[in-house]
Amino acid sequence: MPNRLAHETSPYLLQHADNPVDWWPWSEAAFAEARQRDVPVHLSVGYSSCHWCHVLAAESFEDEAVAAYMNAHFVNIKVDREERPDVDAVYMEAVQAATGQGGWPMTVFLTPDAEPFYFGTYFPPAPRHGMPSFRQVLEGVRAAWSDRRDEVAEVAGKIVRDLAEREISHQGGRPPGEQEVAQALLGLTREYDPQRGGFGGAPKFPPSMVVEFLLRHHARTGSEGALQMATDTCERMARGGLYDQLGGGFARYSVDRDWVVPHFEKMLYDNALLCRVYAHLWRATGSELARRVALETADFMVRELRTAEGGFASALDADSDDGTGTGKHVEGAYYVWTPAQLGEVLGEDADLAAQYFGVTEEGTFEHGQSVLQLPQQEGVFDAERIESVRRRLLAAREARPAPGRDDKVVAAWNGLAVAALAETGAYFDRPDLVEAAVGAADLLVRLHLDDHARLARTSRDGRVGANAGVLEDYGDVAEGFLALASVTGEGVWLEFAGLLLDHVLARFGDPETGALYDTASDAEQLIRRPQDPTDNATPSGWTAAAGALLGYAAHTGSEPHRTAAEGALGIVRTLGPRVPRFVGWGLAVAEALLDGPREVAIVGPEPADERTTALHRTALLGTAPGAVVALGMVESDEFPLLAGRPLVGGEAAAYVCRNFTCDAPTTDPERLKSALGG
Repeated sequence: MPNRLAHETSPYLLQHADNPVDWWPWSEAAFAEARQRDVPVHLSVGYSSCHWCHVLAAESFEDEAVAAYMNAHFVNIKVDREERPDVDAVYMEAVQAATGQGGWPMTVFLTPDAEPFYFGTYFPPAPRHGMPSFRQVLEGVRAAWSDRRDEVAEVAGKIVRDLAEREISHQGGRPPGEQEVAQALLGLTREYDPQRGGFGGAPKFPPSMVVEFLLRHHARTGSEGALQMATDTCERMARGGLYDQLGGGFARYSVDRDWVVPHFEKMLYDNALLCRVYAHLWRATGSELARRVALETADFMVRELRTAEGGFASALDADSDDGTGTGKHVEGAYYVWTPAQLGEVLGEDADLAAQYFGVTEEGTFEHGQSVLQLPQQEGVFDAERIESVRRRLLAAREARPAPGRDDKVVAAWNGLAVAALAETGAYFDRPDLVEAAVGAADLLVRLHLDDHARLARTSRDGRVGANAGVLEDYGDVAEGFLALASVTGEGVWLEFAGLLLDHVLARFGDPETGALYDTASDAEQLIRRPQDPTDNATPSGWTAAAGALLGYAAHTGSEPHRTAAEGALGIVRTLGPRVPRFVGWGLAVAEALLDGPREVAIVGPEPADERTTALHRTALLGTAPGAVVALGMVESDEFPLLAGRPLVGGEAAAYVCRNFTCDAPTTDPERLKSALGG
């Protein structure tokens, strides 16, 4: 019989709807039940494409005896961290503070007042590797609650007090200047892996936001070292197993330092961020590899993640049916190959494919299987033959059982996808990609925005979720709308961005210090108000909002938005020199501020005018960090930047301004190109 999760919109929660565990969604009613029964709360947090979440569920949550014990002695709450990043952030901070590490699945035991007192991640069904079994943990917590209640209360109280003391000390201050940015670059250089690209050791995550900073820094200063780190990292990732050599798109991270074996889940946010980075790398260098990867990644998102409503699904699972008929799900089964499997599909071309993609008898993964790569090697391959091989392998792979898809639409990640698809479509003359960006943006406006321009965090199957948007939703969606405004010349997207950013100013900020919070002032009150300016897998809400505020101010001249952006960037002045790998987006926004950012207005005599189109394309291809572009007909009121901008000699013209100073208008795309670093 289904439990209380049967009516939720989250695919992750629905995966647990038939567990014998009497799960509750996160709600006041669940805590009221715990108070009424005088039992602790067992909080389990995960997400649908999390491998060890599935393992824990199969081993323990589907076990009748374990479930009966859980139901008798706890109120059990299941949370999708992607739906409730605020709940996840607050309790993950507690887990990390208490244990020095964190991850998912996250297991936390709480008092009925939501105060945590015992933590963990995955627990096995039987004791192993020094870990207690999940049943032992449950029994231990129950015994502590029954026999040592005062001790539990003392621990919980101390944890909550310690969390309160960890509040970020942000006293305002100036945004980063040349010195702080130079120190950040030096710090990145020290952590850079010159042999393999990327930063640090294993596991290696794609550093998309750091690469964006490096590209912007090179554009502004001409630093060849910054460009080299960006270029080499992008090439190594694209040639490794992290990148899907057949279908395009990137896996979550590499388990090794060489980008060979990925953790196979494919997330929308990684692919949106990396698609945009590779498009920007092509813009800076003309790299054919960067062009191919940007387009293949965009096509992957549209082909495999777009939903029927026009939004983009959150993720594809790492695991899939191994095809043996047993129903067993195995990580990477969809993606890996043996020489024998190549032979079955390709016949006499199998040896060529094995050499080209680095498939060996020993394998680079488990059980003699290999993850496809593009190793550097001597010799020239026949391009048509390789393309034929790729097509046939992709067709054969599509006949395998596909990984599951989490088709929940997350506002923030769709905002990232809108920006990536709009720009990639514009750069490479792919209007279908721009249309896909518009479709997702339309869905966000139609379904996720209420009458007061407040954002809902998620939707699924055209049904909006109950959870309020957090700061990253407002920042990333506004960023997507601003990119769409520059690409399409439709001022309505600028207006929507402004509505979202007004909420940031009114509900997410501290006007005294410039600090930002991850949740709104009127959001559900947790044991603390989450606030994290550092990047994780995506830009932090704090720096995403700073970037969007700055772009909007450049478009409109709004002093409150510019002041808020500068105030928010004060934290980057502190963190950039110390932890540059974890504040890459903040450093990228700082580069835009140091450059102006530049404001470009393109005016033309009529919509189909070729000269207008040429100037607009040139403006979009300019590398000046954070430049904003307004496009319209003469005397249009579509964008504030178009006001008072006449044609020049009856022809389309471009106006470039920054820091309250404007260049002379030009009708020449080459002159515009040099003015924008293109």
